[in-house]
Amino acid sequence: QVQLVESGGGLVQAGGSLRLSCAASGRTFSSYTMGWFRQAPGKEREFVAAITSSGGSTHYADSVKGRFTISRDNAKNTVYLQMNSLKPEDTAVYYCAADRLGTIIRTPAPGYSYWGQGTQVTLSS
Repeated sequence: QVQLVESGGGLVQAGGSLRLSCAASGRTFSSYTMGWFRQAPGKEREFVAAITSSGGSTHYADSVKGRFTISRDNAKNTVYLQMNSLKPEDTAVYYCAADRLGTIIRTPAPGYSYWGQGTQVTLSS
């Protein structure tokens, strides 16, 4: 069992930056692929970014490519999402998730076994 707790969300102006963190409990964090997803009001949850267990491979949604960077620190059981050049359409609740298949990256949400409670990111124009 893995428990995930996100932090770092908030209100930011368009063009600004935020860094989200997701702290994981348990000794198996380093074996999981970690992903970030987001859900805007009235929309389905969508994939944002993911990183394999070793950190050797990452994948991004086209909508955030070049603006967001996912990273992880296995010694701290933490995964990060650095978000730059934020746009109003980035407004959403952001969730981190863990996939037990740590060597590949899957984008559909059902592939992830564990989820955090989410952190709100709101862009002001």
